[in-house]
Amino acid sequence: MAKDKIFATPQGTVADFSFDAKTASVFDDMLVRSVPFYLEVQRMVSELARDFAVPGTNVYDLGCSTGTTLIQLDPLLPRGVHLVGCDYSEEMLKKAGEKLQAYGMQHDYSLECMDLNKEVHVENASVVIMNLSLQFVRPLNRDRLIQSIAKGVNENGCLILIEKVLSRDSLLNRFFIKYYYDFKEANGYSKLEISQKREALENVLIPYRVQENEDLVLQNGFSDCEIFFKWYNFCGYIIRKGMM
Repeated sequence: MAKDKIFATPQGTVADFSFDAKTASVFDDMLVRSVPFYLEVQRMVSELARDFAVPGTNVYDLGCSTGTTLIQLDPLLPRGVHLVGCDYSEEMLKKAGEKLQAYGMQHDYSLECMDLNKEVHVENASVVIMNLSLQFVRPLNRDRLIQSIAKGVNENGCLILIEKVLSRDSLLNRFFIKYYYDFKEANGYSKLEISQKREALENVLIPYRVQENEDLVLQNGFSDCEIFFKWYNFCGYIIRKGMM
């Protein structure tokens, strides 16, 4: 696994964060070192998906990046489920294709280039996963996106959503962000790397408050929303589509 050194040298003017070839080449290391409890959350996501996945339906990973979640799902889901990985970065999809082929997937799968800010096609889905991807969708497009997902999710299906979040209390929000940067520094990132990546993400990653995400899904086609994971400024939601 190539080590993430993208922001290790001073860059002067820091460009907006991009999911390009350079990022794709180190993305797996970046996630493990930048996302608290990343491997445990992946395990929890797979566990939840297993209990909602139905043979003859699709399981989507919207923002699949390098395909790690699809690989985690493969040994756990029932036979007859079709896995669909979607990402707007062709470089990420290329990396995902290489990893899935090398792994030797048991399930049928497909990889699709899809921009979540534009028209999204989800159909016959028992599970949709968005792992740290909704936060990169422009806020003005999020209602429409969730509506499209909800329409494509079958009754008793679910959306599994993991996001960075803001706190209602500004003091606690500052504390949580500080603890997060401490976590990254403990995982080997320098203060320069942390600072430059924060600047690169400033106009790209736009988090909501915990309640704003709950309102978003409940007002756009889903019936129930519960938190299954919370670590300071990271939150995981399990969101069901019941009888409306």
